[in-house]
Amino acid sequence: MTQTNTPLAELLAYQKQTEALAQVAGRLSWDQETVMPRGAADQRGEEMAAMEAVLHARRTDPRLGEWLDACEGAEVSEADAAKLRHIRRDYDRSRKIPADLAAELARVTSVAQGQWAEARAADDFAAFAPVLSRVIELRQQEGQALAGGGDVYDALLNDYEPGATATQLEAMFAEMRPRLVDLRGKVLEKPQPAGLSGDFPAEAQMAFARKLALAFNYDLTRGRIDKAVHPFSSGSGHDVRITTRTAEDDPFNCFFSTIHEVGHACYEQNIDAGYALTPLGQGVSMGVHESQSRIYENQLGRSRAFTGWIYDQMRADFGDIGVDSAEAFYAAVNRVQKDFIRTEADELQYNLHVMLRFDLERALISGDLKVADLEGAWNERFEADFGYAVPRASLGCLQDVHWSVGLFGYFPTYSLGNVYAGCLAQALRVDVPDLDAELAKGITAPATDWLRENVQRHGGLYEPREVITRACGAAPTAEPLLEYIEAKFSDLYDL
Repeated sequence: MTQTNTPLAELLAYQKQTEALAQVAGRLSWDQETVMPRGAADQRGEEMAAMEAVLHARRTDPRLGEWLDACEGAEVSEADAAKLRHIRRDYDRSRKIPADLAAELARVTSVAQGQWAEARAADDFAAFAPVLSRVIELRQQEGQALAGGGDVYDALLNDYEPGATATQLEAMFAEMRPRLVDLRGKVLEKPQPAGLSGDFPAEAQMAFARKLALAFNYDLTRGRIDKAVHPFSSGSGHDVRITTRTAEDDPFNCFFSTIHEVGHACYEQNIDAGYALTPLGQGVSMGVHESQSRIYENQLGRSRAFTGWIYDQMRADFGDIGVDSAEAFYAAVNRVQKDFIRTEADELQYNLHVMLRFDLERALISGDLKVADLEGAWNERFEADFGYAVPRASLGCLQDVHWSVGLFGYFPTYSLGNVYAGCLAQALRVDVPDLDAELAKGITAPATDWLRENVQRHGGLYEPREVITRACGAAPTAEPLLEYIEAKFSDLYDL
């Protein structure tokens, strides 16, 4: 136990207040994407800038450096050592960022998010381009300050996946891409399974989404489910909220977005309660976070066993859904088809969407690609990768919220999370050999308990790759994911 009136105790007490304020700022963002009136956008931008100014001042307070120096070399617990590591990293980072730049980024990205939503609805990239240019300019300035003469994109990437580099990710993608493209070509030559048909009202979809969330052990006494333009998860500890979206002709959009976000939320809910409002009380990286959402959504949620349970539940709640067997339903859930939207992509094509964004955003940050040329570059790359043309901006470069809020360096963590999920699923199947029998009954606890014990409870205690290595008994590689995808879709399409 940390003694009172010591530099460590004073540091952690101060940090607890900073963590609490950061959660309040996060709640403002949640409100903006769910229930905030549209006319409040400019005011919310000022509010977010004010909150960021307060947080930046706290994160650069000279007392932090004094406390950290006083703790140097002290004998502390493993958890306290990890807290000190995170605080030192954040302190060193924050001191490199001018306070006015931090506040301006918060203000501009808050406003940009609303402008993106309007441009997306209107299919008007030109209307969004000016504010996107400003966001990129500010993020370039931030990256330059952080990089200190090094690679600017790597400096931004480090915010989301500490220790990763663009060069490492580029090599990983180069390994994955040929096998995915080859398999995709073979699958698309085959007849495609039928999709669903029927009546799927939005309210009924939301009720079913709640049922799925509970099946994956999302604690609704400490969370909630709302609707947003782009599904997301927000918060940590005792207040973890998710959003989803509905399309009355495509209930899978709602259902699997919900399972995906529940994976994120359960990670946060299942972190050791003793880590709450400390640097360990949140997911350690976006790659590890994405590993949880993807394994919930795909290796569990889209499995043959669990989709059999969903099939029975959907027929009970919606009546005739247009497919006449659990096996046909499993094929419909996992069918590979020509489409444009990353969040709706099947497991086979999803990573190709991420690779496209990774290359384009690196070019934007380096200055090799101008915002005025982004829509054309996106459309050209998409047609080269997928074989068909993008018909409008909302299906192309306006589909994702990430760039509007400045999340450059974030996209590659989606594929890294898939890689981590492939490794975790392989280890899970070894440790829980009868998993499918439980999933077929709608019981996910053997899997979610394993993930809580081996990944989620640790929060930020270990570095990202160490979390996965400890859980799997080996360092992560792309091979388990590729083997899983090749086996699954070869079986589905009789290759």
